[in-house]
This record gives sequence, C-alpha cells and structure tokens, in this order.
Amino acid sequence: MEIATLVDLLPDRQQILAYEFIRRMVLAWASDFTKLTPAERKRLDEAEHEFALGNTINHTDIDWN
Repeated sequence: MEIATLVDLLPDRQQILAYEFIRRMVLAWASDFTKLTPAERKRLDEAEHEFALGNTINHTDIDWN
C-alpha cells in the first residue's frame, strides 16, 4: 500500500516505469503468479464457453453488495 501511494506521487511517465519494474519483480519472485489452479482454469474455460455461446449475466442480476 505504501509503495502504491509513493508511485502515485510520480509523474505519469515514471509511474509507468515503476509499475513495470514492480510487475517484473513480482513475476521473478513468484513465477507462477499469473497461473491458474486447475479449478480456476476449469471455471474460466466454462465461462469462456458460455460467453462464446452468447450466454452472459445481466448486469441487473448481480448482487453488488
């Protein structure tokens, strides 16, 4: 949280550089950071299949609370 606050103080161009640096550090530290668990992969595949069929959830049907 503190890093995010400090990055917000930087000019836009430097914020982009800081973001990329932090992203690369996280990926180097946890190379599987962007990988899904088998259960997550299954849910994502199912959701993408439903979306491809045109099956989506209406915005008003979501409980946003």
